[in-house]
Amino acid sequence: MAAIKSPLGDAALKATGDALQGALVDLIDLSLVAKQAHWNLTGRNFKVVHEHLDEIVALARAGQDDVAERAVAIGVNPDGRVRTVADRTAVPQPEAGYLADDKVVAAITDTLAQIIGRFRERVAATDEPDPITQDLLIGITRELEKQHWMFQAQT
Repeated sequence: MAAIKSPLGDAALKATGDALQGALVDLIDLSLVAKQAHWNLTGRNFKVVHEHLDEIVALARAGQDDVAERAVAIGVNPDGRVRTVADRTAVPQPEAGYLADDKVVAAITDTLAQIIGRFRERVAATDEPDPITQDLLIGITRELEKQHWMFQAQT
């Protein structure tokens, strides 16, 4: 079995791998939370919020693939298993059942703000050890911040 040799030293690999794994967990759970809200949404603004939640799902899924592939490229095995995500997530979970559109907008706004905070920490943590990973995380953060703005404008 072939192993991927990392271009990074041990300390840089550890810092970068941790940042990528944390980002992966955030993005996987964000996609799940947004889809759960999408399916159970009700209210006067159903259509616009319903469709907007799919934008979040698409962003999160594209980001998780980029993050996981970057991890493998530097010799780190990404772990997106359900158990790992469930054990490590810091993403707030929606209630079961129907969800009012105004509550979903507020919850997604707050969730995005929390995830953005963690992504900004990861951007800072990868500045020295791996600017290439930092660049990836900056791009995802930019898109998360755009979505945060658009959800926040609805509150």
